[in-house]
Amino acid sequence: MTSEAVQRGTTYEWLIGTLDEHDADYSLVDHEPVGTTEVVSRLRGHDVADAAKCLMLMVKLDRRTRRHVLVVVPGDRQVDLDAVRTLYAARYVGFCDAETTERLARTVPGTVLPFAVDPTVELVVDPALLERPRLWFNAARLDRSVSLAPADYARIAEPRIAPVCC
Repeated sequence: MTSEAVQRGTTYEWLIGTLDEHDADYSLVDHEPVGTTEVVSRLRGHDVADAAKCLMLMVKLDRRTRRHVLVVVPGDRQVDLDAVRTLYAARYVGFCDAETTERLARTVPGTVLPFAVDPTVELVVDPALLERPRLWFNAARLDRSVSLAPADYARIAEPRIAPVCC
């Protein structure tokens, strides 16, 4: 997953190409353009817990060292910033602004993929999400979503798996 690959096409095209390349068990669903987890879960017809809520965080390890971390949790849960701070032994953890999120995710907030598209971003997924029957997320656009087998997601994304939700 390189930013070079994304630059050759749209983030949506990168996603579909990646899923196809890895022979993933996925399907696409078109719907009204929506970027909020609860509303789009209703439109797609699944439990909100099956949605992959993707949030870009800035983690300050010390005064000079910062990392960007994409945290993915079940749609009915919240990110536990204290758990992320403990996981990284960080001084501070906070949400990235919309501009930073868009730059790192290569898409607008509300359509962030559960993949670290930018190689400088670290991916952390809560294990509860991988226990769901299917993962649902916007496909780097507000009007189309992906349903993906959790095992295929874990195999392709290769996330760090840690409890980071409350």
